[in-house]
Amino acid sequence: MNKALVLAEWRRAAESLGAAESCRRDGFYADAISRTYYVILHAAKAALQLRDIASESHAAVKRLFGLQLVQSGLVEAEWGACIGIGLDARLTADYDAETSFSDMDAREECDRARAFMKRIGDLLLTNGFTAEELRIEVLGS
Repeated sequence: MNKALVLAEWRRAAESLGAAESCRRDGFYADAISRTYYVILHAAKAALQLRDIASESHAAVKRLFGLQLVQSGLVEAEWGACIGIGLDARLTADYDAETSFSDMDAREECDRARAFMKRIGDLLLTNGFTAEELRIEVLGS
């Protein structure tokens, strides 16, 4: 495991969460929903780095997360499903101009992303990372 890569992905996930929440607060609901996907993507990539698995494609991250983390029992199946749900929401937010989103929609996606990040943070903590390294307090633990 390359600890620096895990932490780099983790930091990117945290930045994306901050951006999503800022967009939601400012009323940019589609942008908030789009950013929440990147929270999930980067947190998933951090988890995959625990097994020295790097992937640049969105489809590969989803597939490898399921194979390496869900099927092995390290992460519950519901969290694997979050990747697909988040990608679908991002694609709609980014490309379907006829769909409008509410504060509640954006809030729900931010909550899902925060919960995913919390679960992956717990996984990282059980694999040798410290709360200080992960700045877990930002995630509400």
